[in-house]
Amino acid sequence: MSSDAPSNTRTVHPRTRTRIAALTISLAVAGVLAGNAPGAQAVTAQPRPPHHGGGLQCRGAGVDPTAKVRYRTKVLIKAPLSTVWKLQTDVERWPSWQQPVTSMKRLDPGPLRAHSRFRWTTPVPATPVTPPTTLVITSTVRHIQHHTCIRWTGPAIGEGLRIDRGVHVWTFTKVKGGVLVRTEETHAGDQIETNAPLATDFLGKGLEAWLKDLKNTAEARAGDWKTTEDVGG
Repeated sequence: MSSDAPSNTRTVHPRTRTRIAALTISLAVAGVLAGNAPGAQAVTAQPRPPHHGGGLQCRGAGVDPTAKVRYRTKVLIKAPLSTVWKLQTDVERWPSWQQPVTSMKRLDPGPLRAHSRFRWTTPVPATPVTPPTTLVITSTVRHIQHHTCIRWTGPAIGEGLRIDRGVHVWTFTKVKGGVLVRTEETHAGDQIETNAPLATDFLGKGLEAWLKDLKNTAEARAGDWKTTEDVGG
C-alpha cells in the first residue's frame, strides 16, 4: 500500500502536530504529543452526538454509528461556495494548504466522484515505543453531491499505528454571510479504541485545525468577495 504513495519530505512544524495526532492516535502517540497540542481553536466544537445516530449525512449515509471515537464540529467561511467546495474536493492540492499532508496521489483519473480513491501521507514523530514513521491513509469516496456534501471511508496505517476504519462526512450550506461547513468523523479499530476519550480529544483537535486551514485559505482566495454575491439561489 505505502509503495504507491509519492515521496515527499517536509519539516513538521509545531502547529501541525495536532493534525498529525488526529490521524495517528494510539495511546503511546497521544501521550507523547499531548504536551505539544496548542490551545483551543477559535471554533468551538459541537457536543458529540449519541452513538445511535443523528449525525451528519451525505445522500442518506453518515458516520459509523457503532464507533467509540467520534467528533463533530462546524465553521462559517466568508467565501463563495464554489471556492470552498473546490478547495475541499481538489484533493491533489491539499498539500499546498494543509502542512500535515505531505503527499497526495489520486488512484483513478477524472473528477472526484463516488468510488474515487486517493492515497495521502502524513509524518509521525518517534515515540518511546515506536520509531518515526509515515502514516498512509487510503480513502474511498462513498457518496458525493456537488456543492452539498461528501463522504469517504478508509484505513490509516503506519509502522506500529493503525486505524482500521475511518468515516468522514462533510456538508456545505449557503447561509447569510458565506458557507456553513459541518464535518463529522469516526474512527474504529482495536488500537484506536484502547482509550476512546483520549483518541476523541485528538481527533477533535485535528478537525478544528483542518477547518481553520480551510477557512483561512478560502477567505484569503476570496479576497474582496461580497457575501451577497453567493448567498441564496
